[in-house]
Amino acid sequence: MAGLRTRPARVVLSALGIAIGIATMVAVIGISSSSREDLLRSLDALGTNLLTVQPGQTLFGDDAKLPEGSAAMVRRIGPVTTAAATGTTDVTIRRTDRVPTEVTGGIAVQAAEQDLLTTLRGSVRTGTWLNAATAEQPAVVLGSVAARRLGIERTGVHVWMGDRWFSVIGILAPMPLAPEIERSALVGWPSAERYLGFDGHPTTVYERSDDEAVQAVRAALPRTVNPENPDEVEVSRPSDALEAKAAAAGAFTNLLLGLGAVALLVGGVGVANTMVISVLERRREIGLRRSLGATRGQVRVQFLAESLLLSVLGGLTGTLLGAATTTGYALSRGWPAVVPPWAMAGALGATLVIGALAGLYPAMRAARLPPTVALAGT
Repeated sequence: MAGLRTRPARVVLSALGIAIGIATMVAVIGISSSSREDLLRSLDALGTNLLTVQPGQTLFGDDAKLPEGSAAMVRRIGPVTTAAATGTTDVTIRRTDRVPTEVTGGIAVQAAEQDLLTTLRGSVRTGTWLNAATAEQPAVVLGSVAARRLGIERTGVHVWMGDRWFSVIGILAPMPLAPEIERSALVGWPSAERYLGFDGHPTTVYERSDDEAVQAVRAALPRTVNPENPDEVEVSRPSDALEAKAAAAGAFTNLLLGLGAVALLVGGVGVANTMVISVLERRREIGLRRSLGATRGQVRVQFLAESLLLSVLGGLTGTLLGAATTTGYALSRGWPAVVPPWAMAGALGATLVIGALAGLYPAMRAARLPPTVALAGT
């Protein structure tokens, strides 16, 4: 420790390389774990028992259509607890009738059944959801993304849809399992047929069933929805997409861990360089200690201990910095802050390995110096 205190600036700069590498690795693991924990909590809240039914293609490659009573037929399946449908219309939504027709903002106008919000386990951020009365009227509920793109933050305003004004009665909260709903303007099923020329054929049927019956229901849905042409029906589970997203994020995490390992290696080279220079500068000290009876092993242990102390100093700093970065980033995103204990223990273990490897050669070099040569050195 005394040897390190005599060169504080060099020690700080050498430890900084180790600290940056460790901080990068801890932060990457922590942020990835926090994101995964948030995803798992979302899946627990939203459930993995949601299935979606959509039309596929006919034998001749044309777009198929779901029967008009698809949602009602799905609800007849025993384990199904709730089901609701949406249907895409051919109209666009614009902030005013002055906006050109081709400017759609990527927002779909869909007819929605009243049970949709219950089926998706969604919530209304502002206003109210469609009910028996508003489903008959020119009223619309906006998804969170659709409202943002239209610049609407409150209810009571009017938007232009088709050839008439619709009143905004609600804005939905985000729906991770149904991002297409977030980008949609939703009107009641009867209202869409009356005012928007909707043909009554669903585009998507959302269904929830008992957890243990998901696979059985998934197999039964095509023949239930379209008994004549079950091959024209596609069934998917939205939670699978979220889990695939988590896997892709894990691959990206591995890339960042590789970059952190490179930074850690550079830090180790810096420690080795510092120790080699320290040996050259302290030749007289080494010679004096050897002359007073210190063995080669004692000199070797001294310099190896200095290298380990230098690395541990950088490792502790990097671990604390990585944990702080993870906590700050997670809180800013509304995630639970998770820093796995194994990541912190692994970071400290890596610093010990780096310190030992970086200090081994300088320690052996110092131990091999003959006392007379060392005392005569300048």
